[in-house]
Formats: sequence, C-alpha cells, structure tokens
Amino acid sequence: MDSRNPAENSIHVESLHASSQRSISSNHSRHSNANSIGEVGLVDLGSKPVRYGSRAESEAFSISQKEINEEDARFVHIADPGKTNERFVFARNSIRTGKYSIFTFIPRNLFEQFHRVAYIYFLIIAVLNQLPQLAVFGRGVSILPLAFVLLVTAVKDAFEDYRRHRSDRIENNRLASVLVNNQLQPKKWKDIQVGEIIKIQASETIPCDMVLLSTSDPTGVAYVQTINLDGESNLKTRYAKQETLSMLPEKEKISGLIRCEKPNRNIYGFQANMEIDGKRLSLGPSNIVLRGCELKNTAWAFGVVVYAGQETKVMLNSSGAPSKRSKLETRMNVEIIMLSLFLVALCTVVSVCAAVWLRRHKDELNYLPFYRKKDFSDGKVEDYNYYGWVLEIFFTFLMSVIVFQIMIPISLYISMELVRVGQAYFMINDTQLYDEASNSRFQCRALNINEDLGQVKYVFSDKTGTLTENKMEFQCASIWGVDYSGEKAISETEQVGYSVQVDGKILTPKMKVKTEKELLQLSKIGKETNEGKHVHDFFLALAACNTIVPLITDSSDPNVKLIDYQGESPDEQALVYAASAYGFVLIERTSGHIVIDIQGQRQRFNVLGLHEFDSERKRMSVILGCPDKTVKVFVKGADTTMFSVTDKSSNLNVIRATEGHLHAFSSLGLRTLVVGMRELSSPEFEQWHASFEAANTALIGRAALLRKIARNIENNLSILGASGIEDKLQNGVPEAIESLRTAGIKVWVLTGDKQETAISIGYSSKLLTRKMTQIIINSNSKESCRRSLEESIVMSKKLMTVSGVENNTEESSRASVTPVALIIDGTSLVYVLDSELEEKLFELASRCSVVLCCRVAPLQKAGIVALVKKRTSDMTLAIGDGANDVSMIQMADVGVGISGQEGRQAVMASDFAMGQFRFLVPLLLVHGHYNYQRMGYMILYNFYRNAVFVLVLFWYVLFTAFTLTTSINEWSSMLYSIIYTALPTIVVGILDKDLSRRTLLKYPQLYGAGHRQECYNSKLFWLTMTDTLWQSAVVFFVPLFAYWGSTIDVSSIGDLWTLAIVILVNLHLAMDVIRWSWLTHAVIWGCIFATWICVIIIDALPFLVGYWAIFEIAKTRLFWLCLLGITIAALLPRFVVKFIYQYYRPCDVQIAREAEKFGDPREFANVQIEMNPIVDRPRR
Repeated sequence: MDSRNPAENSIHVESLHASSQRSISSNHSRHSNANSIGEVGLVDLGSKPVRYGSRAESEAFSISQKEINEEDARFVHIADPGKTNERFVFARNSIRTGKYSIFTFIPRNLFEQFHRVAYIYFLIIAVLNQLPQLAVFGRGVSILPLAFVLLVTAVKDAFEDYRRHRSDRIENNRLASVLVNNQLQPKKWKDIQVGEIIKIQASETIPCDMVLLSTSDPTGVAYVQTINLDGESNLKTRYAKQETLSMLPEKEKISGLIRCEKPNRNIYGFQANMEIDGKRLSLGPSNIVLRGCELKNTAWAFGVVVYAGQETKVMLNSSGAPSKRSKLETRMNVEIIMLSLFLVALCTVVSVCAAVWLRRHKDELNYLPFYRKKDFSDGKVEDYNYYGWVLEIFFTFLMSVIVFQIMIPISLYISMELVRVGQAYFMINDTQLYDEASNSRFQCRALNINEDLGQVKYVFSDKTGTLTENKMEFQCASIWGVDYSGEKAISETEQVGYSVQVDGKILTPKMKVKTEKELLQLSKIGKETNEGKHVHDFFLALAACNTIVPLITDSSDPNVKLIDYQGESPDEQALVYAASAYGFVLIERTSGHIVIDIQGQRQRFNVLGLHEFDSERKRMSVILGCPDKTVKVFVKGADTTMFSVTDKSSNLNVIRATEGHLHAFSSLGLRTLVVGMRELSSPEFEQWHASFEAANTALIGRAALLRKIARNIENNLSILGASGIEDKLQNGVPEAIESLRTAGIKVWVLTGDKQETAISIGYSSKLLTRKMTQIIINSNSKESCRRSLEESIVMSKKLMTVSGVENNTEESSRASVTPVALIIDGTSLVYVLDSELEEKLFELASRCSVVLCCRVAPLQKAGIVALVKKRTSDMTLAIGDGANDVSMIQMADVGVGISGQEGRQAVMASDFAMGQFRFLVPLLLVHGHYNYQRMGYMILYNFYRNAVFVLVLFWYVLFTAFTLTTSINEWSSMLYSIIYTALPTIVVGILDKDLSRRTLLKYPQLYGAGHRQECYNSKLFWLTMTDTLWQSAVVFFVPLFAYWGSTIDVSSIGDLWTLAIVILVNLHLAMDVIRWSWLTHAVIWGCIFATWICVIIIDALPFLVGYWAIFEIAKTRLFWLCLLGITIAALLPRFVVKFIYQYYRPCDVQIAREAEKFGDPREFANVQIEMNPIVDRPRR
C-alpha cells in the first residue's frame, strides 16, 4: 500500500508468472500472498525435522486455486464432535509447553547436564574411587562434589519447568461457553473438542482456532486483537458468512460440514469449504479466528472449532524451548579434553616410572615399607593385597587419575553460575536498561548464556513493535501537483482538533494531526474552486478508501466522545486521522455503507465494492455510490503501480510534479502513497458489478478472479495527489543500528509486512541508505528463484570488484565500498529454505551489508536464523515482541524479547527481555563486553589455579618412588578450592571492568574483541598452561633445593608449598585486576590471610598429621626467603611478557585503556583509527 520512490541504483530481480501466482480465497484477506509456509499434516507432527519453507505447493497452482482433495482434508461436522472424531480422533485443546514430566525429568535432565564433558569425567572418577583397590579418598566424599553440582542445576531446571507447567495448567483450566445438547455450558479449555460450537464474549480470549458462524454485529463482522499472535495492537476484522450470520446456535440447531486443510503453520492462510442448508460456501483467512486472539468491540461471537490444542496455528509455530549453552562453555569443552589428555599423560608418566621402579626393586618388595608383601607384625605372617606387577601398574595409573583429578576443575562450574548470577544482578539493576514508558525493567531469563552477549555477530530483528512503536503520523501531502509539505504548519499549541456534533454529543478524533494552514483553508472552501475540488476529492479518498472502523469511546468530559479509528493498517489509521483533521470525519462504517461528516455536513456513501490491498497489485480501491447519484472508484497504492494505471493523456504536468514531490518525501524517510480516482459510467459499473458478484461467490480461484476484476476497474485514473507518513520509530533506533553496525554486527530485519513497508522502515531507521545498491528478489517459482540468486551473486561480485574490495592491497582497502542491500520476500524463501538454494542465498547475503526479509511467516524467520547458524560459527541474536517471533527467538543463540505494550509470548520464550530496541546497544557493547571479558579470564584462571596445584603434586610423586603420597595436608587439599582461592575469582568475575561504560559506548569498535575471541582462545590457553608449568616448577623446586640435605619433615615443607601456591595464584590474579574496589581488596588479601589461619589451626590439632609443623618451619629465615623468592621468580616472566606484548603489540582494548587512563581526550578521539579492522570470520 505504501512505497518509496525507488533509488536509481536499485536492482529488481523479479519473476511474476501468472501460472504460479499464489492467493488466498477471500476478498476480505490482506494476506493474499502469504501461504508461504508448508503444510504439516497430523502424521508429520513430531516425526520429521522442522522444515522452514515448503515446496509442496510450488507446482502450477496454489491450494487456494483448486479443490481440497479428500486425502488432504479434515472433515468437521458442525455441532457434532462425536461424528467429527469418529474416524480420526483429533487433538483436544490441552497444551503443554513444559520440557519434562515426572517420569522423564531425572533421565532427561541428567542427559542434558552430562553434555558437559567435565561431568562425565568426574562421574568416572567417582566410580573409580568406589573400588577398594583405588580408594584414595572416602567413597562417599568422592561423590559429593558432583552430586551437589548436579542437584543444584536440577533444582534450578525443575523450578523453571514447574513455572511452565503451572502456566499450562492455568491456561488449560480456563473456562469457555460451549454448546452442549443445545445449551451453553461452561467447559474447561482442555476438554474442548473439534466440531463443538463456542460462544465468545467481548474481551475474552479465543481458546482455539474456530470458524465464525455469527456475531452480535448484524453484518457478521467481529473485531479481534492479535497482540499475542503477531504483536500488533490494531483491531483486525473477521467475518461470518452471510448464510450463517443470522443463525443463533442457542435457539436453533445448526448442522453442516466443514472441509478444511490439515493443521499447518501458516497463520496468514486458511482454505476450507462449508456445506450448510444445501449450499456450498468457500472459507478463507477472514472467516477464521485463531487461538490467542481477543474479541474486541463485539458483544459476542459464535464459532465452530476446527483446530484445537497442539494443532492450532500458534502452537504449531512454537518450536519448543531448546536447551541453550553458551559458546564459551562449548569451546571450553575442547580445552577440558586437552586437559584430560594432559592428565592422562601425567598419569602415564607416573605409571611407567612406577613400572621401571618396580622392576628394579622386585627383589626388595617383601621388605620395603610401602611395597612389602609380607606382614611380620604379628606372630602369623600375612600377605598384603599385592596384585602383581601388571595390575599394580594399572592401579597406579587409576590412582594417579584420582589424585590429580582437580586438573579438571569441577568448582569452575559452580563459580561460573555464581558469576552469571552477579552479572545478571547488575544487568537487571542497570537504570539505562529501564523503560519508563512501559515501566519495565531488564529481565535476565537465562543465566547460562550471559557471556554470549559479548560475541554477537548477527542481529535478526522484527519490525513492528520492535523497531517501531507501530504509530504512524501524517506529515505532508501533494495535491494536484502542489506540495503542501508543512512549512506553514500550525503548531500543536495553536491547533484545535476538528469535531462534529452527532445526537447532541460532540465527537472528536482521538489523535490530533498537525495541519497546514493553506491546505486547511482550501479544505473548507469545498468544490467552489478547482483547487478546492481537488482537495475535497483527495481527503474524501483518504477517509473512504480503507477498511478502518470508527469506534466511539468515552472521554473525561461526558459531553465529548472520542473517535478511535481501528484497523489492520497503521498507515490507514494515520490517513483517516489526517482526513478528519481537515474536516472529513469518518463516523460510521458497515459492510454496505459509510458515513462521513464533510465540513459539518453528514453524507452517506454506499460501498458498492472493495478491492483490498495485495502484494501483486500493490494498491486498493473502493467503489462508492455518492450522494449525487454518481459512482466513483477511489484508489490508493504504491507509486510504482499507481502511475502505470493513470491516464497520461491529460494532466501530465500534475503527474510529473507529483513524482518530484514523492522523491522529496522519500528523501525525508517518509512512507508514500499515491491517490487517484475516476468516475464510472453506468455500463462500466454494471459490467464490473456482474463480474464482481460472480467472482465473489466462486469456490475455485476466487482471489485470482477478484484481482483480475480489480485490474480492469483500476485504470485510466486521474491522479489526485500523494501523502507522506512518518513511521514512528522507537527512540534511538537509528542511532542504535548505526552503533551495532560500527561494532561489526550485521543487522537483518525479518518482518511479516509487505516489501514497501520494510524498505520504508529501512530508510527511516538508517538501515538502508541512498548509497546502497538494492537487490530485490521476488520469485514465484524455484527456477526463477535460482536465476534471480545467480544473477544477484554475479552483480554483487561486480560491485565488490569495482569497489576494489576483492584486491588485497592497502590502497584498495581504502577505496570506496558500494554497500549492497538484499531484499527478499517470503514467497521466494519458500523455494530457498530446505533446498539446495540455501547455499546460494547465504553466499549472496554474506556479501550484503543489509538483508531485509519481507512477508515472512514465523517459521521462516527461524529458518533464516538456522540458515546462518548452519554455515557460520558466528553468534546470532534474535529480537522481537510478538508470538510470530517466538520460533526465531528460540532458534537464535541469544533470544531477546521486547516487553511492554505488546504480547508476552516473545518475552516468555526469550533469554533476555527489555523495553526498547535501543537498549540492545548498552546490553551488547557494555554488559556483553564485560561478561565475555570476565568469563573468558575466569575460565583460564581456574584452569591455571588447579593445574599449578596438580603439577606440584606431580613433581612430588616423582621424588617419592611414585607412591602417590601427598605432602600437602588432606584438609588443605580440600580447602584449596573452597576457601583459599575460590572467592577472588568470583568477585573479579562479577566486578572487574577493563574499560568504562562511556568508552565502550563511544567506540563501538571495541566490541570486536569478542568477535576476534581475544579473551579466550587456544593461544591464550596454551600460553597459560606454559606459564603454569613454569610457576609449578618454581614452587616445588625452590624449597626442594633450599632444604636439600636438611632434616625437614614432609608436613613442614608441605605447608610451605601450600602457602606459596595460595600466595602465588592470588598475586597472579591481582596482577590482572584492572578496576580495584574495596571488595576486591578484601577477598584477595583476605583469602591469603585465611589460608595462614587455616594452616595454623590444622597444624595446631594434635590428632592430625603434621602437628606443630608450621610453627617450627616459620621460625627460620629460609622459610620467608623461599616465599619471597618463589613469588618473584614465578611471576617475573609473566610480568615481562605482558609488558612487551602491551607495549609493542597492544590490542584495541589496551590502547583504549591507556588512553582512558593517561591520554589527552583529543588524542583519544583518534583511537578508532588504530583499531583492528572488523572482518568476517571464515565460514564453516
């Protein structure tokens, strides 16, 4: 309906063949081209992988152009559920969104948890420790750590699933009025069956998909709100058939048969026939109301259930809540496997060395203290459990695994969960993520993917309610070649809203519109002058050529009523409000006439016919019988199609002037519409009316016939003018998109709106620019789609070659790059998704700066996300606000729901929820950066912390005949990961900040650190392990050589090693802390102090081994020299490497940090010049 003057560099790749046109058999539907989602029969549900596009109906004709086959049909006997379910038992209306049941919770939850490789490792360790030959630690104690972690996670998952089940239970137990034995009775939603008749009262939610039979409106109209379905708050019109609208099921028995298509995911399409009273009627999307909609401004409505429960369209479009795991944690599994292999290597070294030692001392085993075979302590000689040389080696290997088990840190998972909770706390309490308009705070609904926010490469966004507020404002008009663009607009303070008086009440439009003084004066003149006549016809067209319904509502003044214009299109609302501001007030609409108050005079126009907008004609028209007995057709639509049906033999100057004004409006980012009209002669009207009536009652190909008739009547038009409408964006959307793109994030918009609307919002949000070359793909067959993609790929390559992008020279990298925008519709995606064309689409999309997908159904949105996920390792984020975004949100690595005025389903399915799209910038660029940086460092630090401890034990084993005895007290070993070193890493993981918030927002390029995986990668892992090896060697060998030849006992040197390790790992952490706080100081120095206290207490207990050891060794000067020497020698190489790296090869973050700390702000302004270029990562 709206369009933008196409840019000179747009490339349209279209293939529209009449033989493959798609339509829906209803003249009431706006979605004549929307059946782009494949059908899913009952046999398909749950048994086949999800298909995001369908090619089943791509042969020849669409399903709306042919009869429904017996095999493809569902037979619903009206008011007879028993007979309906006699042959096939259709699903009842119960729904289930929970993941678990009582019986499946334990096995399924354990299965999901054991996706963590470390859990499998600790399970094996716990099992090995149960064997008597390998019981290094207590059997029960070895199970407790793993059991505790599993239990905590299971309780969290159980609570989350309990909330889902509770929501399901509330939903299933809601009551509806169902006709049973010719009487209305309350019935729980879960017990409703297909074939039953339901009565819905005003403001009630529709419990299932049902075909309307009758409504309280005498014309059979019902108004529904689809917030929970598509996120739009505008009222939609649905209709009962003329043959049933007078029937009242309460008073008379209704019988008939509905033959409809099987359950499918297409929320925009419905194909059925109804046989009643010997007549066969066609049913379309305008005759069905879907589960989740609300009945508004209609007292009551009767309908018959055709789909229930899991077979309803909204439930079929819900792909279920997947289990999401962070990319960092998935990558961590690789390092855990590496550490496991390293652990195996250590154990192999110990067992091989033990084997060599046993062979050398095989003759002494009977008398050696540890290996002796005989026990001579009593009079009777007894054998120890000695299993022979081979088994002893094997047991030595397994015991080594048990002793060195903390090489894989199970405490890391607990620390990660605690850090994520702390990070979530700060995100939730961030005042810059609070939306005052909706009074909604940021919600963190999934704690396990916080760090993924710092690595997002693709953002997939819905349009309506996500980028926009879904509020249109009329800005300017061009009428008969004259531009009324608002230079003389009346200010809002001076403006007085136009009002009319009806039945003693004053009616005034609910929304005020800024008016232009000159145009307002002309509108009051009437038809006395030529200018006045053109203005009169223009605003009459705006007030009449629409499907808007005026609703009268109360105001604070009892004598004043408000006119609230409701309709499916926000554009139409804006135009009708504009017409009312200029004195053309739409007061009443029925299916047969409209009443318009024109400058105080009420005039009735008979609506003789209405051709609604469709994506092929890209215009709509209304045929009006005027009070002066003339018949006129008013048409409005996109400029590309309107100028092709105008009468160019006259008023050529008006057409050229209007074209120029359209270009000017488009340059301002306004949505444009062209308005035209012509008067019909009596023969023309009679011919049109006969054809219209015949097509309107056709059972086969009705929509195609209506389109043909519309084309015949919409020609030789006289151009009245054009309008400019501003699509009200949410605050900060253009700036947010610009920041995201500067950060190297690709923004794709996936919307169910038509192509022109998507392009318009692309310009408004600065996603599209005039410098971009647009590639538009609209194909109606697989072959034409293939050709379009191939031609577009060639074109994009040429553009990149011309721009110098493909040459790897410094000069070419500075050459001007011609950005490319891909615009593709849902019909084309039918042939692309789930086919070999996916690869071509991805190749083309990867070359484009912007991708806009129009007229896409919910599951196609998920298919687009899956397309990218399958072919790249980059992180994806989806953001939306309606139920049609749920599948996309759940498919993406990170799902964000917009909370506020729209429906709640997107929020309930999301990982994070917030009130405005612009909050995505601080969420990703600030919190995402912090979360990724902190978590990446914490994982590496935990690997280092535990590996140092294990390697010290390993060095000791090599000097004690490989007996796997430990010098470090068992209590200290247990407390090492609990008290000695646990808290500092958690606090730093929550509080540390490498850069200020202001810097991160000012320089979005800094977000590229996450794309380049600067905080966690294989190189850092191996550098950390190398450093760990050095530090462990220093810790062990410095005291060993210092006390070589002395009489120091094992407990004393063990205390020295314990204190040295704890001091070392805490100082290591302190070296990397960037932002110190009192809490950071408290935990780091407090843990060192707590370690001293614990060692003193342990050695002061006489019943433990090593009584008074610390007191003896601490008396010597050598002890303190060893602690100082270990600290300096161990940390010096790390300090030197960090200095050299940061001085000679600093990364962006380090440059920004230095500039933030020491630099002049004027110098800091040029930091981005030095930053690493943002490049795409290689595809999989």
